[in-house]
Amino acid sequence: MINLPHDLYTAQQTRELDLLVTEQHNVSTAKLMARAGSAGLASIKNQWPEAERLLIVCGTGNNGGDGFELARQAVEDNYRVVVFQVGNDKMSNETTAARDALLASSTQIQTFEDSLPSTDVIVDALLGTGINREVTGIYKAAIEAINKNKRAPVLSLDIPSGLHADTGSAMSIAVNATISLSFIGLNKGLFSGEGPNFSGTVCFDSLKVPSALYKQFPPIARRVSLENDGALLAPRERTGHKGLYGHLLIVGGDHGMPGAARVAAEAGGRVGAGLISIGTREVHSPILNQARPELMCYGVEDPNDLTPLIDRANALTVGPGLGQGEWGEALLEKAIESQLPMVVDADALNMLSRKSHRNDNWILTPHPGEAARLLNCSSAEIQADRFKAVKEIQKRYGGVAVLKGSGTLIYNGAEPTRLSTWGNPGMGSGGMGDVLAGVIGGLLAQGFPLMDAACVGVTLHGMAGDKAAEQDGERGMLAMDLIPHIRHLANLIY
Repeated sequence: MINLPHDLYTAQQTRELDLLVTEQHNVSTAKLMARAGSAGLASIKNQWPEAERLLIVCGTGNNGGDGFELARQAVEDNYRVVVFQVGNDKMSNETTAARDALLASSTQIQTFEDSLPSTDVIVDALLGTGINREVTGIYKAAIEAINKNKRAPVLSLDIPSGLHADTGSAMSIAVNATISLSFIGLNKGLFSGEGPNFSGTVCFDSLKVPSALYKQFPPIARRVSLENDGALLAPRERTGHKGLYGHLLIVGGDHGMPGAARVAAEAGGRVGAGLISIGTREVHSPILNQARPELMCYGVEDPNDLTPLIDRANALTVGPGLGQGEWGEALLEKAIESQLPMVVDADALNMLSRKSHRNDNWILTPHPGEAARLLNCSSAEIQADRFKAVKEIQKRYGGVAVLKGSGTLIYNGAEPTRLSTWGNPGMGSGGMGDVLAGVIGGLLAQGFPLMDAACVGVTLHGMAGDKAAEQDGERGMLAMDLIPHIRHLANLIY
């Protein structure tokens, strides 16, 4: 995803962008199709330079027109090209013209029935971004045929056919793309919901759209990145000291779960908080800092025991290993009373779902299951439209909502939703959420505003996971494997 734009759009917005290009910049739809075909062919040459045979599956919409154009140009470039048309719906004038130009090159267009021949590369130009209902009939059969061909890589033009451009949901089925080549505006569904399962490597071509066009068209969401969001990670002054870098208090670690608080505490320290304290069960306090003596660990059996710790803190992370019993509930209430900036995670989120608290000075970090409890729905409903869910969480509970998962989302109620394209399936192991909660808490302790702490924390966390996977692979990754990478990334100059 190197050099991808940061701005993300809905399907409707990309259609409006197309219209503005034609109306304001005198670039016809036919010319955009020709450019899309050229961009697709260039992608094939770059990614699969040994390919000689192309199989191009076209629908009857403008996405199909892009495919017909790619086919025509590939024929001129001496590729062996086989083209299938799926469906017989009425085509636009531009798609019809692209199809006729291909036929004029003496290339036959076959009607898809039930199977596809072998090839070096498959081009998916079937449905595009306009789909908003379940894929059925001959279109579903065509996608099944593309997916059955395991030997040939698949280039999807604009978006994998069958993938909803806004939610990232597969509309009963979607093409398993090797590369998705997006045009003019990146659709948010490529990176959310099921999108990453189908989109493969996402590439982008603006089709030479003037950059001024994007300035007059606000995006619906933006990708996070340290080059855009990491200004507060600037090098420190030479006279700096621990008192300037904040004191983070971790509240958690009920019986049997001290490790969660310990993981969060080290993460907060490694991202730069000056002091780290843990308020935990009395039995845990003597042992939690044995492997990391820099941590200050205190036994807290009564919520009033938390008061002096809160008085010394600049920010809180509440929830790692907190449990859902009376002890944890009392500590959560005490933390909320403090009015300090805080991260609310894990068990604290589950307790919060049973209350009606609203606070504009906290960051909630639920995974889909916790989000479902916060909104009293199923996790499947959360995943079906993650953008809608993160906005609803923020609206109901205030502050900043961070909906974790593939394509983590961040929303504060005022700015466009932020989306992370960092992270990998290896991070699906116990303690990863505790690391994130500690990282964000450590940034809050250093004085980062809530939205900045959330965006930078999510980015550092995901990038560290990718670095750990690059080093030793995804399988078997543990939460503490991220810690050295977090420290390294937090010290790069942005």
